[in-house]
Amino acid sequence: MNIAQPDSFSATQSPTKTVMTVSQLNRSVRHLIETQLPTLWVEGEISNLAKPSSGHWYLTLKDKQAQVRCAMFRSANAKLRFKPSRGDRVQIRARVSLYTNRGEFQLIAQHIQPAGDGALQQAFEKLKTKLFEEGLFGVERKQPVPNSARRIGVITSASGAALHDILAVLERRSPMTEVFLFPVPVQGIDAPEALVRAVDQANSLHQQHTLPLDVLIIGRGGGSAEDLWAFNDEALARAIANSDLPTVSAVGHEVDFSISDFVADQRAATPSAAAELVSLDQSEWSQRLDDAQRILQGLMVRRLKQERAVLGHWRARLRHPGTTLKQQRQLLDSRKQQLSLLAGNWLRLHRSALTNLSKQVEARHPRTNIEHQMSLLAQRKRELQQLIQGSMRRFKGALEQQEQLIRTLGPENTLARGYALVTGPDGKIIRNAKDAPPKSEVRIQLAKGELAAEVIDVDTPENGVSA
Repeated sequence: MNIAQPDSFSATQSPTKTVMTVSQLNRSVRHLIETQLPTLWVEGEISNLAKPSSGHWYLTLKDKQAQVRCAMFRSANAKLRFKPSRGDRVQIRARVSLYTNRGEFQLIAQHIQPAGDGALQQAFEKLKTKLFEEGLFGVERKQPVPNSARRIGVITSASGAALHDILAVLERRSPMTEVFLFPVPVQGIDAPEALVRAVDQANSLHQQHTLPLDVLIIGRGGGSAEDLWAFNDEALARAIANSDLPTVSAVGHEVDFSISDFVADQRAATPSAAAELVSLDQSEWSQRLDDAQRILQGLMVRRLKQERAVLGHWRARLRHPGTTLKQQRQLLDSRKQQLSLLAGNWLRLHRSALTNLSKQVEARHPRTNIEHQMSLLAQRKRELQQLIQGSMRRFKGALEQQEQLIRTLGPENTLARGYALVTGPDGKIIRNAKDAPPKSEVRIQLAKGELAAEVIDVDTPENGVSA
């Protein structure tokens, strides 16, 4: 076998030997190892595990006699459903290589899984303990799950039996319930990440009011432990714990338990049980409708009684236009009398003053005093006339206002506003429905014209609505 490649190094040749550089040697050995050894599985215990910010993992795999360095690049470890830690006994699928910078033998890991019997169970219990200690299983953080959801989000396979079972139960129990599917793979390497995205998407749409939901069902039908392993993913558990929507985990059969069962707000033994949990049977809906109808009828009867009481109150306070007209006429007569008395008093007062002045003039005879007193008298007379005229104008204005009010409140205007006067055969105004028994004839005076009518039914506050 020719190790040295023509394009990989330049050798200083002599007739007797070939000399290689250290770099050439390491590259040649790496080429030999990588081409001659296939991808293989190696079992051992993890030590010196490092996870720098680059995302790559570096670790040492050892047993009792030996150890070997391993590297696992970010693109590979991102697909793991199991997160290894120091001291774990694992099986690593890797290709053998050489780190040429230091000439160190190493493994390039492609996949890591727990080793030995019960490895999956060990990983399950390890994650379960971790999340329990963080409080993700606590009852105090769980939300109540509605038992009559109208809009349900379902995260499962579009072709799986779980979706069929959920739809069948809802069709039987609550056909009006809306179901929104978030289709995802439920097993395999890509399943955990897809499940996490679906939980985040459902919550995002709900928070944005784009797709308001009442509850979220996450699950699948039965299968082996390996088939159900996607629901034991740590990232999925945290997504469910952070969900604003109430969550129901329905994974596998009744005997199957997953991490999502513990962290969800409620576990259902099967997908069918989950559908029954969040829906009411049609008979229960019918009972609720009957109860609501009884409550509504009671509220309507109560409201009707209240409205009748208010109507009776306003009927009692409503005054007949004729009564108001009489009161206004009495007020007008009173104002006229007051005006007449006031004018007479003023006239008598000034006549008395005039008589006194005349007597003084006759007693004194001086022409100057007489002229002065005559001037004063004329002035007083003018003042009296102005006062009388002003008072007459004020009382005339008040009288006109009262007359206008009387005309406004008069029968003609009252009738023009939509009121009517109802009179019996004797011509008397009917103010009480009891005064117009059924089959009696009445006349109804409107703003324009009269109507002759016959009483059919009588409705009074005492007897309620007549049949």
